[in-house]
Amino acid sequence: MSKEVKSDLYKAAGVDIDLATELLARAKKDLASARRPEMLAPIGGFGGLFSARFEGYEDPVLVSSIDGVGTKLMIAMMMEKYDTVGCDIVNHCINDISVQGAEPIYFMDYIGIGKLRSPLYELVLSGIARACREANCAVLGGETAEMPGMYGNDFDLVGVITGVVERSKIIDGTRIAPGHAAIGIASNGLHTNGFSLARKILFADGGLTVHSRPDGLNETVGEALLHPHVCYYPAIREAMKRNIPLDGIAHITGGGLYDNVPRILPGNVDVIFRSDVMPVPPIFKLLTSMGKVEKSEAYRVFNMGIGMVWFVPAGAVDASLEVIRGAGFAADVVGEVVSGSRRVEVL
Repeated sequence: MSKEVKSDLYKAAGVDIDLATELLARAKKDLASARRPEMLAPIGGFGGLFSARFEGYEDPVLVSSIDGVGTKLMIAMMMEKYDTVGCDIVNHCINDISVQGAEPIYFMDYIGIGKLRSPLYELVLSGIARACREANCAVLGGETAEMPGMYGNDFDLVGVITGVVERSKIIDGTRIAPGHAAIGIASNGLHTNGFSLARKILFADGGLTVHSRPDGLNETVGEALLHPHVCYYPAIREAMKRNIPLDGIAHITGGGLYDNVPRILPGNVDVIFRSDVMPVPPIFKLLTSMGKVEKSEAYRVFNMGIGMVWFVPAGAVDASLEVIRGAGFAADVVGEVVSGSRRVEVL
């Protein structure tokens, strides 16, 4: 039996190993519930083990992505509300790989923090576990780094995800052609992008607080900003099951429609979007009005109410909308593909 060793000097320097162990122990049961049968060891080892045999795949291709929540974490700290930012990072990462047709299989997190504290830590991990369970994605492991003097009272949250897709079913945009429809799927707010500009407009320049309730919002500013990033994977999974021709999908994150859509376009097409088709969430109307943000910049910094775009042949529009709406998302045809040179125009 190992002897109990105290780390009083390290604690005095700002790092509490005992607290980290205690808080992780509280969260482990929740994290352990987000698992898949391919996991070969419990969380806590030096490396996570995951079987490379993928049932139902003949020629599996692994797809990986890494991202962070960004300065949305500052809103969470202002609100002292930490139960959704874990969902944010998982759902963002899942969307990033699902646009290529990948099924999420395991996720790992990194938390860098100036001073470890409860209940922040457990709530963040609980949100990660909840989002992973909902997507049948295992939490394979993670890292928490307490770094006094580096982060102050702040913290950072980063996620790494791995998924798998049949090579023949990879969605890469190469089949997008003139005549394809662009289907927009609704977002519920900023998701995880544009918060630096939002904070400047609302707080630094506008004098609002997270508890303000300006005209046009039916909730506080903080509540509107903390809506969790939507996970669109259920709709993609169902569309793939039905063999709907998803010829290209763009996750609308930092860069908006202008920068994200061209990432998947062939070099001989443009996309023309109509901004009047789908409703713009009230938080975007508030931001663009208070900040006097030009339309072109708004659709580059923010998602403006469209969190994902599917490109499908005209004959697959009805089936696509049926699947998307059946999964619980609002959606409509918001644009068309025309001949061009990989450009995006928002009318």
